Amino acid sequence: MLKDIAPKKINEDIAVPVSHLPALLTGLEKLAALHQISNVNFGHAGNGNIHVNLLVNPDNTDEMKRAYQCLDEVFSLVLSLQGTLSGEHGVGMAKRPFVPREIDATTMSLMKSLKLTFDPNNVLNPGKLFPD
Repeated sequence: MLKDIAPKKINEDIAVPVSHLPALLTGLEKLAALHQISNVNFGHAGNGNIHVNLLVNPDNTDEMKRAYQCLDEVFSLVLSLQGTLSGEHGVGMAKRPFVPREIDATTMSLMKSLKLTFDPNNVLNPGKLFPD
């Protein structure tokens, strides 16, 4: 079990083109080593969707800081490999600050307009996709 390694996991589901999986997995290994964070990855290699798990102790302030720096660089790595920040579970609130790295302002504006067209009262997952 992952809890045997560390009491908390910061888990993300990202995806890259299947041809970039070797570079992704090598990059994840390097980032974990650089930031001294335990890392376990699993997922769906057939479609490039990988669940990245940074294993941490939430009571260790320094480790948590390193983990979030690592996560920031994980997202940069994914985007550099023509990937996406969310493979299957959606953006949610945790990834909202990172969305502008993947989606340009024009596209974001179009997405907001579409959401308002179908959800004019903003009752469907308010605050779960678009950055503030």
